[in-house]
Amino acid sequence: MTAKPATGITSILKTAFVNALIALVLFSLMVGIRTEAGSDGQLTYWTRFGELASLVGAVFGGSIVIELLRQWIGPTGAEKLVPPAVQSGMSFIGRYLAPALLIFTVLVPVIFYDQRYILDLAILVLTYVMLGWGLNVVVGLAGLLDLGYVAFYAVGAYSYGLLATNFGWSFWICLPLAGILAAFWGVLLGFPVLRLRGDYLAIVTLAFGEIIRLVIINWQELTGGPNGVSGIPRPSFFGIPLDNSDDGLAAKLGIEYSPTHRIIFLFYLILALALLTNWATIRLRRLPIGRAWEALREDEVACRALGINTTTTKLTAFATGAMFGGFAGAFFATRQGFISPESFTFQESALVLAIVVLGGMGSQLGVALAALAMIGGFELFRGLETYRMLVFGMSMVLIMIWRPRGLVGHRAPTVYLTKAKAISSDLVKEGHG
Repeated sequence: MTAKPATGITSILKTAFVNALIALVLFSLMVGIRTEAGSDGQLTYWTRFGELASLVGAVFGGSIVIELLRQWIGPTGAEKLVPPAVQSGMSFIGRYLAPALLIFTVLVPVIFYDQRYILDLAILVLTYVMLGWGLNVVVGLAGLLDLGYVAFYAVGAYSYGLLATNFGWSFWICLPLAGILAAFWGVLLGFPVLRLRGDYLAIVTLAFGEIIRLVIINWQELTGGPNGVSGIPRPSFFGIPLDNSDDGLAAKLGIEYSPTHRIIFLFYLILALALLTNWATIRLRRLPIGRAWEALREDEVACRALGINTTTTKLTAFATGAMFGGFAGAFFATRQGFISPESFTFQESALVLAIVVLGGMGSQLGVALAALAMIGGFELFRGLETYRMLVFGMSMVLIMIWRPRGLVGHRAPTVYLTKAKAISSDLVKEGHG
């Protein structure tokens, strides 16, 4: 009777020791020893063994706590662990969470009117929400791993920037053109990868994103190369500029001009574009093409056996996701007023993909929550510049352990039978339905 607790304690301590040893090896070069090029060009270094010991101790203690919780919880199912009252409360919160978030988002400019930093951060979060919803069509619905989504983001941004600066067209004319051009490049990407899946598909899409970036850098006559495109015009309120002139919106409305008016207009503009993306995605899921995407995601062989044209299905998924990415790129260009290749690196694709995966592939609400957590989390840890990426990586690992399907996992089919239906007797071998 006394051997089992001893064995359990020994196993817990062994697991904690192994985890602490792995943390010591990983954190030794990242935290324990720091190097920097000195003023004379020689390499200098300094040690931070105290902080290294604190991290290793935290891993050791955390491993013990996690193992104790696992033994305490045991193999019991989630239904028994969560009381019925808590389950009903969580269901109630989940039902009204999305409307509450939408109402709060609409009121953000009213609540934080004088706080420019929060307004800019909200615009950035909504931009990544829109990018996440666009990539969710390709990854979450169609099940195609795309690591080069930033290419369509760049195509949309440069399409708007070049059309607006060279031809003087307004934002409202260039916006659909940017989406159409991005969708065209999405179709071009779709053709070479029709027979690829899994890791091979990811490698090709990654290469496509890098090809677009290198073309932007080297085609200096068109894109400006590393110098980028500057002087991109700001959007107008259907032809009425948002400036301090006599023809501006403030003068026509008879109110005092404020630079915040343009920021609020940009906020509601990206909010409208994000809601348009969400609405279109939800509607497409209920159409035959949306159900074809879901069938392709679950099993491509079965999808072919059902008579679904997988070529058209893949191309439409790439084109639709790329179109929304092009819309987001056009907004990014008009918001910044300047674009350059440094804004469209692989890190952007990885960040958007992480938002989709952590939020829950196929879940619109999950992607929005993940974008809010990740972009807002970066800002919360901006003061901890050294440990920001470390905390970010640890958070991703923990979410993948405890929520492998994402924050709001959603893989339920769009169409399903609500009740059992009898089968005709001539379709079954036994002679009855």
